[in-house]
Amino acid sequence: MTARTLDLAGHRATRMGFGAMRLPTEPGDTRAASIALLRRVVELGVTVVDTAHMYGWGANEELVAEALHPYPEGLLVTTKTGVERRPDLPDGAIYNGSERFLRAQVDEALRRLRAERIDLLQLHRIDPEIPVAEQAGTLRDLRDEGKIGHIGLSEVDVEQLTEARATVEIASVQNRYNVLDREHEAVLDACTAEGIAFLPWRPVAAGNTGAAAPIAEVAAELDATPTQVSLAWLLRHSPVMLPIPGTASPAHLAENVAAADLELSDEQYLRLSGVG
Repeated sequence: MTARTLDLAGHRATRMGFGAMRLPTEPGDTRAASIALLRRVVELGVTVVDTAHMYGWGANEELVAEALHPYPEGLLVTTKTGVERRPDLPDGAIYNGSERFLRAQVDEALRRLRAERIDLLQLHRIDPEIPVAEQAGTLRDLRDEGKIGHIGLSEVDVEQLTEARATVEIASVQNRYNVLDREHEAVLDACTAEGIAFLPWRPVAAGNTGAAAPIAEVAAELDATPTQVSLAWLLRHSPVMLPIPGTASPAHLAENVAAADLELSDEQYLRLSGVG
C-alpha cells in the first residue's frame, strides 16, 4: 500500500498537497470563492499549501493568509522567492538570488503570510549570475536567524542540488514532473536516495494525460479519471513524491484529493511507467 504521509519541514505531511497558483485574487466574488476553496483544502485533510511571491507578486500569499490564518495545527504553508518583478524588461521579471533581495523578500513574505517563521522557504529559481553556494548560504543564515525553518529548491539539476547541499540541508525540491514529462528523473532519483521531498509542479501535464491511451485505459479499469490515475502513479513512483496539483474548482479539488486513495496494481503501474 502506498504511504499516505511523509516527513517534510518538521511536519508529518499528507502526500497530496495543494498548489495555490491558479486561484484568482482580485476583489469580489472570485476572491471569495478562492478563500472558500482554500478553507475546503484544509477541511479535506490536505496539510501542504504551496504559494510563491511570483504568484501575483505577493497577492497569492496574502490570499492564503486571509483564508487560513491563524493556521491550523499541522498545516504547512510553503512559499518561494528568488524572482524579481521587472516591468521594464520583456519578460517582466528576472531571477534574483542576491542577499539583499532574498532577505527583503523573506521579510515581505513573513508580513504577507502573517507568520513569525516560514517553515519551508523554497528558492524559486537559481540565479545564474550568483554562485549556488552564496544563494544557499543566504538562506542558511536566514534559517539560523529563525526566519526560515527549512529550505527547498525549485527547477534545479543534480549538480545544483549537490552544490546547495554542500552549504545547507535541503528539505525539498520542486521541479516540473509528471507521467508524460520526466525530464527531471535524475533529480527525482537523487531526492529519493537522500530522502528529500520532491514536490512536482504541473503534476498532471495541464490536464492532457487523458490523451495517452494507457492512462485512459487504466482510468476506465479503476472507474477513475485520467488525472487521478496520473497522480496515483506519481505517489507510487517514489516514496518522497508529494504532488501539489492546483485548481480553482471544488470538484477538481475533491477529485485530486481522492487520488491519494487510488491503488494501482503492479501491472497497471508498469503499464503507466512505459508511457513517458
